[in-house]
Amino acid sequence: MSILSGKHVLLGITGGIAAYKSAFLVRLLKKSGADVKVIMTPESEQFVTPLTLSTLSENPVVSSFTDEEKNWNNHVELGLWADLMLIAPATANTLSKMAAGNADNLLLTTYLSAKCPVYFAPAMDLDMYKHASSKASIEKLIGFGNKFIKPESGYLASGLRGKGRMAEPENIIHFLEQDILSQLPLSGKTVTITAGPTYEAIDPVRFIGNHSSGQMGFELADQALKLGAMVNLITGPTHLKLTHSHLKRFDVVSAQDMFEAATANFENSHIVIAAAAVSDYKPKTQYDQKLKKSEDSLRIDLEPTPDILKHLGTLKTHQILVGFALETQNEEEHAKAKLKKKNLDFIVLNSLNDKEAGFKKETNKIKIITNSEIIRFEAKPKAEVAKDILDHLLKIKD
Repeated sequence: MSILSGKHVLLGITGGIAAYKSAFLVRLLKKSGADVKVIMTPESEQFVTPLTLSTLSENPVVSSFTDEEKNWNNHVELGLWADLMLIAPATANTLSKMAAGNADNLLLTTYLSAKCPVYFAPAMDLDMYKHASSKASIEKLIGFGNKFIKPESGYLASGLRGKGRMAEPENIIHFLEQDILSQLPLSGKTVTITAGPTYEAIDPVRFIGNHSSGQMGFELADQALKLGAMVNLITGPTHLKLTHSHLKRFDVVSAQDMFEAATANFENSHIVIAAAAVSDYKPKTQYDQKLKKSEDSLRIDLEPTPDILKHLGTLKTHQILVGFALETQNEEEHAKAKLKKKNLDFIVLNSLNDKEAGFKKETNKIKIITNSEIIRFEAKPKAEVAKDILDHLLKIKD
């Protein structure tokens, strides 16, 4: 999943030969999960058809202030709809008009109305690009706060070779993603999250486990990714899926497996959130063959599993370490003891006594407990709970 997923992207296309690349650009934006609307200048329709772009974007394409039925194409609404506006290709003519505040077509009036970040990717012949007026337009637009996607070198429509061709669509997408990520609060940070249950084998068929679905941990991972983090997701057995270019997933089974994966990733992590429901005990003996049922009672001796969170607390140097506590009695007292014993920055408490909390629920009801305060939250969907936890984490990360 790309950081562009779910974003409203308004693509402006102007009248240069590079407009043919806009079809590829729309396709890549859609592949990234963006919702795309296209505004064309009338001149750009000579290079690529609105039908092509409307088919690829799955939205109507507009190029004038009114449509064939004389309905108004509202440039203000288009500007407000967009999370970002991209003008590619941006010709020398359009750059000059943008810099001067000219508003003689729908694309320019929308640009002047947009409240979102605006990116522009120039495309022109090399001598046009080198001209002082083009340079002045670009510098002025950068001064306005617009984002400049530099042209690339190569063969141009004139037959000459040099700098001036529009950046390739793949490079434009990469520029957008990196620029957006760089502004997010967890950009450059590595977050390690444990999720799901662990299974402790009795024999090849049976195990000791719990009812954790892993959903809380996965929601935390998803929220951290949205905030720009590189995420290590260490998960016990679960059917849940999460894909993202900044996600590394480690599938484990036992508490020992999770202990080893968490320890290996701890040093390079800035933030560690232990949301997994780790089995506290495992069978002393694991049988190689399936145990057969008999009339006699079966006794299984148990021994403690590694205390992952306590171990990480002893290793902590620069990391923010967050734990979870699922309690049934004396809840705040037990959570506070765990906070201190395991050297945590804060702990997230939820109670099985709350009907909205617990395993396999779509909601959770939590308290965030620190050394100095208890912050109480109402029951919410787990995605919103994850946001509350990350919001609190952002307050203390610096």
